[in-house]
Amino acid sequence: MGLLKQMEQAVEECESALIAKIAGNDPVELCDDLRRECDDHAIVCSQHRVLVPNEYTVELAPEVHDELAAQGGQIGQRLTDVLAQHAAKREYEWAGPLTVHVTAAPVPNGRYRITSSARTHIPAGALGARTG
Repeated sequence: MGLLKQMEQAVEECESALIAKIAGNDPVELCDDLRRECDDHAIVCSQHRVLVPNEYTVELAPEVHDELAAQGGQIGQRLTDVLAQHAAKREYEWAGPLTVHVTAAPVPNGRYRITSSARTHIPAGALGARTG
């Protein structure tokens, strides 16, 4: 069991190092920017209801994205967890199911770019029966 724990810790350290590379020397910066994107696009619907975007795209510089992919990182899930915790603390309501997509793209600052949108979840049956 000790070997498995050591391997898990080594993977987490690699992911942390890669996140630090993405965000410069401050691995918290990417998470802070993701939270800020959420806060900046919050819509106050009523005193007890604040709606926030549920779909986020984090575009990484291609070399950083490739390095994360090669390490088998779960960066998308980790960023989703960060947002879910942030929203729970602020009692935000998602516009639909929360997703964070991590993609490779040429980004102007050479590190990352974050965008968000509100996408509602449409159940498959809501579009009506297909006729053939």
